[in-house]
Amino acid sequence: MFKSSFIKYITAFAAVMLVSFIMLSSVINTMIGKYVRDDKLDSLEWIAESASDIAEAEMSGYGSTFKDFMEKSGTHVMEAVDRLADRFVGTVIIIADADGSVLASNVTLSEGAKIPDDVIFSLRDSGEYTADSQNLSGLLLDNYIVTARPILDGNGSYVGSVFVCGAYSHHNALMAQMQKTVFMSSLWIMLAAIIAFYFLCDRTVAPLRSMVGAAKDFAQGKLDTRVEVRGRDEIAELAVAFNNMAQSLENNEKMRNSFLSNVSHDLRTPMTTISGFIDGITSGAIPPEKHAYYLGVISDEVHRLSRLVTRLLDLSRLESRKFEFINFDICEMAWTILVSFEQKIEEKGLDVEFDTSEDKIMVHADKDTIHRVMYNLIENATKFAKDGGRLSIKIKSNKNKVKVTVFDEGKSIPEEDIPYVFDRFYKTDKSRGLDSTGVGLGLYIAKTIIEAHGEKIAVRSPEGACEFEFSLKEAVLEPHANTLDITKK
Repeated sequence: MFKSSFIKYITAFAAVMLVSFIMLSSVINTMIGKYVRDDKLDSLEWIAESASDIAEAEMSGYGSTFKDFMEKSGTHVMEAVDRLADRFVGTVIIIADADGSVLASNVTLSEGAKIPDDVIFSLRDSGEYTADSQNLSGLLLDNYIVTARPILDGNGSYVGSVFVCGAYSHHNALMAQMQKTVFMSSLWIMLAAIIAFYFLCDRTVAPLRSMVGAAKDFAQGKLDTRVEVRGRDEIAELAVAFNNMAQSLENNEKMRNSFLSNVSHDLRTPMTTISGFIDGITSGAIPPEKHAYYLGVISDEVHRLSRLVTRLLDLSRLESRKFEFINFDICEMAWTILVSFEQKIEEKGLDVEFDTSEDKIMVHADKDTIHRVMYNLIENATKFAKDGGRLSIKIKSNKNKVKVTVFDEGKSIPEEDIPYVFDRFYKTDKSRGLDSTGVGLGLYIAKTIIEAHGEKIAVRSPEGACEFEFSLKEAVLEPHANTLDITKK
């Protein structure tokens, strides 16, 4: 797959480079060709004007016709004109009379050579003549850049003309050399660009190839595979995201295995107890006078199983339910829940602190689920607080937010466990924030509920203490009910 992609990229890149160089060469050829042609034409026009001036000056005061003048002084005039054109190799100079008949030339022309009438007419009408790729109707053996100027007598009458024809050979040679230079430069640049592009593509494709290999390893259950991160570009960011995903998958797999192990243990223990006692009763191993006691134990184990299944079902219902938002007093709710734990608080001799910024603080939230969060946090705080320790509940209102804090002195959560406390199915005997007899869903459910409200829940655990804090939206003056769908996190 990567080879085919690489070939496609290289081919596309080479094609773009080739088209670009062809267009660039065409533009350069056009520009240089125009420049050379214009420069050549300017020089030819200067020679033609100078030759016309020389002929007119030499003819000044001469009383005969232009033809007679050229027969007597034409050689002198042509030598003077030739000297003007010495630096332009291959330049043809022709002097003709008013009818176009050739009177003198620096090259050998056919006898009776004559300039075409249409050229003479154009020269007479406009006072000048210029043409590209012209051979004067076969008068010249090759195509030239032709320019002409009229020759006037002392009265200003048209008596002849001078034609200066520049050869294309020098122009063509220059263009050929330029094209060769552009072609070779383009070839070397394209080669260097393709080599650079090859290594760039390899640098881009290599991490993707590594990710494909890692994905295949994942499919085979090797969840500890990671890809190498190189550089700081988008590919490196993708590699980092891929590794984070891999870490998340590995953590989820660990949690799943831990969950299955814990649930299996939690299910197996009461079921073994129930099965053993029932077998003992039915076989007569347990005397009748003790049946009532052991039936009570069986009932407790059945209720334990029921609570476990209910907890799992609650999680499923929570992830698909709609929340009903109403306004209610969070302080009253917290106080009511705290009072329900009065017996446990007295048994442990806890020092309770209930601190609120106001006697009544209204929040806009789903009352039932927030009650569940409060109950879970206060229950954990009561359970894990040390005897005679402090239990504190603080509710503060600030900037349309209500912050609820539940603090207790007792077991702290190990630092390495804090990032996972709210994870689904996470359960460790070292973490005081999770009941070792449960299945690791209580705090995950609390987090799911709070996040469904668009708020956050956090935990801090200094030495010998633990503090959970979450926020809620403060109720507005004119409350209105609405609903919010919660999807699976």
